[in-house]
Amino acid sequence: MAGNLIRNPEAIEEILRRACDRRELMILVTPYLRFESSFLRLEANDLQAAATMGREDALYGLRNTDLRLRFPHGVSFLEASTQLLGFGLAEGRRTLRLAIPETLYEEDHRSAYRVERVGRVPVTFSTPKYDLVTGTLVDISTTGARIYSTRDILQGELQAGDEMAVTISLVEGIRINTKVKVRHVHGRTFGIEFRPQLDERVLHPLSRWVFEHREEDLERISRRGIETAVATEESRATVIQARGLALVSGDAALEEKLQNLLGGLQPLHRVAPTVSAIKEALAQHPALLLFHVPSLGLDERRRMKALLEPVQGRVPFLLLGTGIEGGPLLELGTELKATVSIVFNPERGTFFQRLVQGVLRRTYEGGESPMAPVEPEPS
Repeated sequence: MAGNLIRNPEAIEEILRRACDRRELMILVTPYLRFESSFLRLEANDLQAAATMGREDALYGLRNTDLRLRFPHGVSFLEASTQLLGFGLAEGRRTLRLAIPETLYEEDHRSAYRVERVGRVPVTFSTPKYDLVTGTLVDISTTGARIYSTRDILQGELQAGDEMAVTISLVEGIRINTKVKVRHVHGRTFGIEFRPQLDERVLHPLSRWVFEHREEDLERISRRGIETAVATEESRATVIQARGLALVSGDAALEEKLQNLLGGLQPLHRVAPTVSAIKEALAQHPALLLFHVPSLGLDERRRMKALLEPVQGRVPFLLLGTGIEGGPLLELGTELKATVSIVFNPERGTFFQRLVQGVLRRTYEGGESPMAPVEPEPS
């Protein structure tokens, strides 16, 4: 995708400061989950954003070397790499302390994202000969729109390059009344470019509205089923279906909880925590291995390393702790190269479900990860 890189520290600081002043919407993106947040404050050493998730969810979800943030800015959207530095407090709100980006990536506004699910939006336009005509909105971006006329467009009445005026009553708080240039005409449908660029009082809310709808479209895509053909290690010419979730655990009660929670994503079955049982399970080509970690004692760690040895490099695996602390589990997951490490909390089942969905999607489909539920932790 074409775009521009912004590296000037002063320019980056000004952009971030303006985003904080507007309390701009921010989407935090990892390979497995997306989190909705908003800008709050720019400090000398960090950028503070609203914490729209509990502390544990933030640690498990955002503690990732590939953490990015993106947000609307003018006619385009900006994206940058960042890092979770910790937690803070600003204006009486819990905050996420993020590393200030060194570079901002700006999408090419010439290929601005178009929202097609606009509903029935009335449009009025004045032709170059000042005839008032009504129409409906087909789609819209931060730089232009497509419009369907309620009557036939006469021969020569509207042509590419013509200038005219348009009024679009998009939603409450966003009314576009501006001059435009006609870019193309096909029957009753024609495309326009906002010329000159929209005034900031209109552009900022429109940019956020388009950005939100793009995220909604990405969320719809991320909810699609996970069942993609992948090649086996033994023969890359043989294509199989990676299917099912394997829970390595001796806990039948945990299996039942996960069946209720994850059964809609993939079939789940429990595997005894033995090397032979795991090897047998791997022969069935599971999409993901959920390795139950009930203890973090030295003996338990040695046993886990032995059990996971045949798994390494063959299938993604997730460390699922119960009754243990999250910090040591995250460290163990890093040591064992687990895809994800998390302490299971039944009360936060939706978060865990989205996380597993994100791992499956990232591994077998690519593309965007699902959105994490917005559930602020009680103060």
